[in-house]
Amino acid sequence: MPSKTTKTKTTPVTTCINSLLISPTQVIQGEGTISQAGEAISRLGKRPLVVGGNHSLKLIPSYLNPVFKQFNLTASFDSYAPDCSETSLNNLGQTSKNHQADFIIGVGGGKALDTAKLLAHQQQLPIVTIPTSGATCAAWTALSNVYSHQGAFQYDVPLSRCPELLILDYNLLKTAPKRTLVAGIGDAIAKWYEASVSSGHSSATLTIAAVQQARVLRDLLLQKSVNALDNIGGEDWREVVNATVLLAGVIGGLGGANCRTVAAHAVHNGLTHIPAAHDALHGEKVAYGILVQLRLEEMLQGNQLAATSRQQLLKFYQEIGLPKSLEDLGLSRVTLEELRQAALITCQPKSDIHRLPFKVSPEQLLSAMVSTLVEN
Repeated sequence: MPSKTTKTKTTPVTTCINSLLISPTQVIQGEGTISQAGEAISRLGKRPLVVGGNHSLKLIPSYLNPVFKQFNLTASFDSYAPDCSETSLNNLGQTSKNHQADFIIGVGGGKALDTAKLLAHQQQLPIVTIPTSGATCAAWTALSNVYSHQGAFQYDVPLSRCPELLILDYNLLKTAPKRTLVAGIGDAIAKWYEASVSSGHSSATLTIAAVQQARVLRDLLLQKSVNALDNIGGEDWREVVNATVLLAGVIGGLGGANCRTVAAHAVHNGLTHIPAAHDALHGEKVAYGILVQLRLEEMLQGNQLAATSRQQLLKFYQEIGLPKSLEDLGLSRVTLEELRQAALITCQPKSDIHRLPFKVSPEQLLSAMVSTLVEN
């Protein structure tokens, strides 16, 4: 009789699918790169809609119009002002349809670029990003933040892709106020303090890479920022700009949301609901948020390394002009009730603050924020 074949029961392997949007399709960087990027721009379409803030839209035509003329592009320009809000996006969507735009060019700072990226996402059009300062990594990322018309953070929108083209023109960025790069340093250096606490113990290869890149980013900024700010256009300045706009974006792309925004950015989002905070730049509020996050680690975990890191940052902030306290943010007269409301918003269920490895209540957060009212 034939022998019976024993069948081995196998357990199916469950594979976790993780989609990462790591980088723009093409990055062109250097001196005068806008004038040299005409061929790359023209490959995306013939009827661009240029979206920016009121200041950027006065500045950028002298850079872009020669390119449009050389490559026979028919452009329209429109402002996202007053904010990256649903109303502004609806208005720009109508402008895009009226112009019959076949691609979008975003020009400006973080909110202008977020608006342009989200508009392109909604219209299913290619997007070019041209940052006018080193204030954020928004030119790189597949993410947009939406605010109210009054500038209060509402929600973020993950996008289907990173930009098709990023143009980093050092000649254009040299014209930006120094304060914008200082803010960009604050926004970028947060990557280490947020990624290390949320993902520092991860065993995932790309997350490990993101956290280590965040460490490199922090060290570069600590070493080169002072000289960069004293020598606009110099080698250290270019490296710091590359760090705030490009490398910070790489970290978020490799590591995903956990390496992009944690407590420091969550505190920023809460502060945007205080009207008096609207004069502070994004990176300035994020920089303050790092100090609050480190205070929470010290208070709730007894983490003395966090206390040491905080003292190091306070010295660094003093050197380059980042806010060390609520007073430095222009919030010395803010009421306790306004701070409590900001803390409640920061601790809402879907907030990024919950990526911390410990729980934080609104009252604990309020205590940490109040303790930094005036830093010496």
